[in-house]
Amino acid sequence: MTPYWSGEDRYQISLALAGFTPDEIAVTAERNVLSIEGRKTEAVKKDYLYQGISARQFKRTFNLADYVKVEGATFENGLLQIKLVREIPEAMKPRRIP
Repeated sequence: MTPYWSGEDRYQISLALAGFTPDEIAVTAERNVLSIEGRKTEAVKKDYLYQGISARQFKRTFNLADYVKVEGATFENGLLQIKLVREIPEAMKPRRIP
């Protein structure tokens, strides 16, 4: 697998989510909105003198352009990578008239 997902119609969203596990992250695509939600499942409340990485829940949404769909997502070493591809139907593509 190449580390970069790029091209004219290919995009990638990368989020650093250290401290979260794949079970604590939900990625949802509805119409033109991509939502990423993280919830910690720890029920035990601990007292910390200092906690560098926040363990609170979050929700991040991205508005996707027309004809952009989620190709896939991977979560490895605390880095969530979501691959997007724009697929314009043939009828919508510009064409040259001879």
